[in-house]
Amino acid sequence: GTLVVTSSTYLSQAGPAGSVLGLLIGFAMMLMMCSHYNFLANRYPGTGGLYNYVKHIFGYDRAFLVAWFMFLVYISIFWANATSIPLFARYFLGGIFKVGYLYTIFGYEVYLGEALVTILAIGLVALMSIRSKRVTARALVMLVVVFTVGITACFLVAMAKHGKTGMVMAPAFLPDKSAFRQAFRIAYLSPWAFIGFESVDHSAMEYRFECGKLFRILVAATTVTTALYIFVILMSVSAYPEGCSSWLDYIGNLDRFEGIEGLPAFYAAYHYMGDAGVGILMVSLMALVLTSLIGMLRVVSHLCFSVAQDGILPKRYAQLSDREIPVNAVLLATLVSLPIPFLGRTTIGWIVDTTVIGATIIYGFSAMAVFKESGQELAAGNKSVMINRVLGGICVPILFIYLVLQLLPGIFSDHTIETETYVLMVAWSIIGVVFFNAVIRKDHARNFGKAVIVWIALLAFIVLMSMTLAERMNEVREDSVINEISSYIDDVASQGSAPDKEEFLSEKRMQLRFADNMRFIVIIGLFGLSLVVMLINYNSMQRWEKKALEERDKANTVAFRDALTGVKSKHAFAEREGELEAQVTAGELGEFGVIVCDLNGLKQINDTLGHKAGDEYIRTACRMLCQYFKHSPVYRVGGDEFVVLLQGHDFEVRQEIMDSINEEIEGNIDKGKVVMSLGLAEYDASKDASFHEVFQRADGLMYERKVQLKGMGAATRD
Repeated sequence: GTLVVTSSTYLSQAGPAGSVLGLLIGFAMMLMMCSHYNFLANRYPGTGGLYNYVKHIFGYDRAFLVAWFMFLVYISIFWANATSIPLFARYFLGGIFKVGYLYTIFGYEVYLGEALVTILAIGLVALMSIRSKRVTARALVMLVVVFTVGITACFLVAMAKHGKTGMVMAPAFLPDKSAFRQAFRIAYLSPWAFIGFESVDHSAMEYRFECGKLFRILVAATTVTTALYIFVILMSVSAYPEGCSSWLDYIGNLDRFEGIEGLPAFYAAYHYMGDAGVGILMVSLMALVLTSLIGMLRVVSHLCFSVAQDGILPKRYAQLSDREIPVNAVLLATLVSLPIPFLGRTTIGWIVDTTVIGATIIYGFSAMAVFKESGQELAAGNKSVMINRVLGGICVPILFIYLVLQLLPGIFSDHTIETETYVLMVAWSIIGVVFFNAVIRKDHARNFGKAVIVWIALLAFIVLMSMTLAERMNEVREDSVINEISSYIDDVASQGSAPDKEEFLSEKRMQLRFADNMRFIVIIGLFGLSLVVMLINYNSMQRWEKKALEERDKANTVAFRDALTGVKSKHAFAEREGELEAQVTAGELGEFGVIVCDLNGLKQINDTLGHKAGDEYIRTACRMLCQYFKHSPVYRVGGDEFVVLLQGHDFEVRQEIMDSINEEIEGNIDKGKVVMSLGLAEYDASKDASFHEVFQRADGLMYERKVQLKGMGAATRD
């Protein structure tokens, strides 16, 4: 993208000034994204990046939607760079791999030799990723240094020598469009330009540095990326072949040039530095391709690993090797990619468009996640997140506008999204709905299928894409008919007669009506298909809901309710204790408290008044606990032992409640009423490595209180 698309897309649509300005606007947006990802990663560290954040903030259904488009975006970039390898060979190695011609797709000739070379590159990257994280990391660092230094060096030399060439970089913008329109065009393509900068957050559990440093890493990534894009843009307009009057003449007729001259950045390097410049950029380009292959395969495998942990993919993809590498997930991404080399380079146009749309959706969700999470923290009194709330509120509407402009035709006179892209997005969305049904069917934990808004969003997306696709198909047909009519008129003018005029026009009218009918059929057909699948999803969800309700009622009756008191049972506490233990270990819990309670004098009551009186004593004590701790679950974990898990309002006013209940208990000592000992411990994330530590601390405080109450009872008797 840095060395090729800057010419074919950026400069051809906005000129050097418009491209640079648009990239700087995109850079400003990405700085806000850096803040978003830093905010989220520090609160929800774990594998899966945005999928993990959305899962915790919005739930599993929206997380599935995010993961579905994340996979498409990341694997698309992987494919784009894989298919660029034979293209590289065609430009710089004389097409040595153009052997074994297979077929032609959309004007691109596919050769067996090039396909095999691409597959070999994919296989080698996969093998390196599977065998060693350390080797992969060192290779990435080395390659980043290579392309950063290489591009920067060529740019500096070009700028230093440019003044002596007599060539100018004017005009700054394309002459036939407004400067604002040109800059905005590049700005809204910026998600494609930067996608992948956030991939480091998919490996949050593997950081060897403080998570708080993530913001600086992300800012460094976007800053270097922006600088390199600008370097290539300016270098590409600094020199042009003989016979071209300006860079505009050169860029506008790139299809007339071959080899080095067909790549403006490489031509500039050759113009100023000779073969050495071409060699430096060749090495830089290969380094760029390899870093993307390694990085995207890594992030796709981490994403697959994360979703497999939640049951979206089979559990085998959530397994780690002895080197803590998700080998099966790496192999899955590799196998999915193997057919792509046989499609040739024709996929690149679709991939760029798909990445723009997918990246906008992904970044939009990150902004919404920050906006919601920061709002909750503000409500809890954390004023330090106000800037995150503001940035999230700014980015959400901007990215929504970006998405609308990308998807709706007619906003720009020249469509930026290829027709094939709409086909791909519709197909991917429908596959997503079908796959979601499969996830719901095997979702024994009942995590998915609860948010109807996700289904509605997918349906709306499919309908919108279908309408746009049908509109494009209609436009193609109309253009074809208009061209045929124009040719017919030209023939009439040259021959001086109009043979079969009525028959000809009737045929063209029928073709236009057929195009209209096909548009209607496409829209209704895709909408109907999506609706049927969603109804199937709904039925699957209803069946699970009914089964879960039955199982829940049965479980609550048999195992999770204490028969004597009606509060939660020891079994329920054991299950909840296991969940809390895992959450504390993973660092996923915020504030909470544990109260351990033990009744005083129960044995004496049983011995003197009987077990029936003892049972009533237990029930009275339980009612007392429930009365004071109205918003927290109470568990009976033994004959005279209770546990309260403080949460919500009860936790916020815990000391007031403890003072009140202890005051009543102390008053009961000389009245013969319920006396019980309570110990309260609060979770401290900086000290407590497990839930058991919090429980033990509360248990110890309970015994101290029991001794204190016994002393008070003795003093009362004296």
